[in-house]
Amino acid sequence: MSTASQDAALPGAAEHEHAALRPHTPRQAVATLTEAGELLRALAAPVRIAIVLQLQDADRCVHELVDALAVAQPLISQHLRVLKAAGVVRGERRGREVVYRLVDDHLAHIVVDAVEHVKESA
Repeated sequence: MSTASQDAALPGAAEHEHAALRPHTPRQAVATLTEAGELLRALAAPVRIAIVLQLQDADRCVHELVDALAVAQPLISQHLRVLKAAGVVRGERRGREVVYRLVDDHLAHIVVDAVEHVKESA
């Protein structure tokens, strides 16, 4: 009798085999992984990646991002709303303008590493 058929004959062997193929993730980690996935989705658009790269260099207001990226102001504002909702950027009002900055450097590293990875693969 082969090992595979011996394992299949044992109660719960197939379930144990499938469990071994899945990474062990405690319940609380599932929520963390879900949030990480949402964060990565927020970073997934090319314009949002470009915004993060711009904000890595310096805090910027909308019109500076419009000029730097050659993208229409309503589109920049829409992407900033997505990034803000995801906790990637925050805005601070200064007079008539809102200046945007990255919440932390971790996010810039994710984007920079992804861009560098693509450049190396090309």
